[in-house]
Amino acid sequence: MENKDNYTSQQIEILEGLDPVKKRPGMYIGSTGPTGLHHLVYEIVDNSIDEALAGICDTIVITLHADGAVSVVDNGRGIPVDMHDKSHKSALEVVMTVLHAGGKFNNSTYKISGGLHGVGMSVVNALSSKLEATIKKSGYIYFQEYKEGVPQANVSVIGESSEIGTKIKFWPNKDIFETVEFSFDTLSKRIRELAFLNKGLSLVITEERTEKKHEFKYEGGIKSFIEFLNKGKTSYHDVFYFEKEDSNVIVETALQYTDKYNEIIYSFVNNINTIDGGSHLTGFKKAITRCLNEYIKKLGDKYKNISLSGDDVREGITAAISVKVPNPEFEGQTKTKLGNPEVEGIVSQLFFQSFNEFLEENPKAAKQIVDKCIGSLNAREAARKARELTRRKSVLEYSTLPGKLADCAEKDASLTELYIVEGDSAGGSAKQGRSRNFQAILPLRGKILNVEKARLDKILGNEEIKTLITAIGANIGEEFNTEKLRYHKIIIMTDADVDGAHIRTLLLTFFFRYMRPLVEGGFVYVARPPLFKIKSGKTEVYAYSDNEMKKITSEIGERYTIQRYKGLGEMNPEQLWDTTMNPDDRILTKITLEDAYVAEEIFSMLMGEAVEPRREFIQTYAKQVKNLDV
Repeated sequence: MENKDNYTSQQIEILEGLDPVKKRPGMYIGSTGPTGLHHLVYEIVDNSIDEALAGICDTIVITLHADGAVSVVDNGRGIPVDMHDKSHKSALEVVMTVLHAGGKFNNSTYKISGGLHGVGMSVVNALSSKLEATIKKSGYIYFQEYKEGVPQANVSVIGESSEIGTKIKFWPNKDIFETVEFSFDTLSKRIRELAFLNKGLSLVITEERTEKKHEFKYEGGIKSFIEFLNKGKTSYHDVFYFEKEDSNVIVETALQYTDKYNEIIYSFVNNINTIDGGSHLTGFKKAITRCLNEYIKKLGDKYKNISLSGDDVREGITAAISVKVPNPEFEGQTKTKLGNPEVEGIVSQLFFQSFNEFLEENPKAAKQIVDKCIGSLNAREAARKARELTRRKSVLEYSTLPGKLADCAEKDASLTELYIVEGDSAGGSAKQGRSRNFQAILPLRGKILNVEKARLDKILGNEEIKTLITAIGANIGEEFNTEKLRYHKIIIMTDADVDGAHIRTLLLTFFFRYMRPLVEGGFVYVARPPLFKIKSGKTEVYAYSDNEMKKITSEIGERYTIQRYKGLGEMNPEQLWDTTMNPDDRILTKITLEDAYVAEEIFSMLMGEAVEPRREFIQTYAKQVKNLDV
């Protein structure tokens, strides 16, 4: 029997300095995967942003160096380098080596801070194999180097300069992180977001290896953000924008109504993207609903019995709410939901007052907005009825599964796959060739509805879409529930031609608009069937591109025949399994959402009503298309 008295002082571990970070990095940066790696950069950039919020810094430059290091340079005040009274060390060394040391705990230093924990610099230092801090301040250039969080020497003067600012260059520790390769696109998304949130601030990001460079500066702030998101859409009015302060809380809001049917609302607190909303978002939603309902009452008896819901007033809206709060209280460790109850009332009051003035002063725009909301109200009842038909009950309550779905035997969703296949012919081959244990097949007839151009009631009236929703099992829109997914791999398998590409795009548009967690969670894939079968004697080899085909035929040299597959239906079940469905040999492309803002722009432009932006896009990129199969 286990000795219950062996829990003594010897089991109590005292972690000093930065040891806690090294021992449990996930507690400080979320994970040691790519997300945590990129978080290191955000921690350093957040410190520079705080200097911008304080009104000092106007330029931040981020560089991804060829040797794997990242540097962040700003022209803020520069981290203090003088001796710290309590520690008898340079303030720079204290900030770099002591957890919970920094200027963010003192409201006289930073009224508003975007840093999440006040431990950014020291955490980055702890998780880096090497870090160099260069400070320009008081006419001098100061320098200190660290290895695995340990200073290699005291802070020293290495030159003179009339400039001010901080440069942090660090090499993430390969022994701690799963990967130390930074994604330029991932970082660019956040950098652009910060530029929108800090009007007039110049942010530059460069990758030495590829020579990529993005420069972001938006004098209009989040007003420019809305214009960016709505590029290519038909809008009803110029962007509504206001910035006001109440009780030391700064509220900045921008919005615009378009002819689209989905709502896009981003909310931020002290530059942090609060993806789970919070009191500021609640205040905004309540205020806009109340404002439009009160405005409608003034329009006469025709509208007296109309009562708009929140869903009605937010159809087609693109909005951003950014608040600066001196002492934000977040719910949970991830800092993605604001908890301050007083912020709800402040946002609600300021927005209601400003948006009401906008409606009164812009009657034409107000009329279009009201008509849009009433149209949404009328469609809501039809959509509700249609939605009920698509809700999937327990699988046990169905004697047959929807449509032509051939389900699999396995019921553990994490082990199953759903192939969405173009046409009955390919569907037949896929059903015969699949592994019935874990692979389900859903053939679609023709092209599904373009959801970019339709309201929810029409979308839910489409038989193919209803079948898709029912088969996937997790509902759509705000009611989408990842836990109810019946398959953890949704694989789009279409022909390698223009029609196949169009069907694939229509499906991706539907997933992006109404099942976005599918894409964000990495559940959506595209199958890559071969383009050619090369036969030489008794040997058969498949090629997935023109270049691969040329390479194979050049190696064969002698006699061979080439079969060009125009469609999946040309393959027999065994060939389809061998080339496209066998997990050991197939090629799948995972659909990811590196940049939601750019995806929003592209889907709106390519799938929406406006023709001119789409024509410009095609003219710009047409020359890059090779071997177009028309």
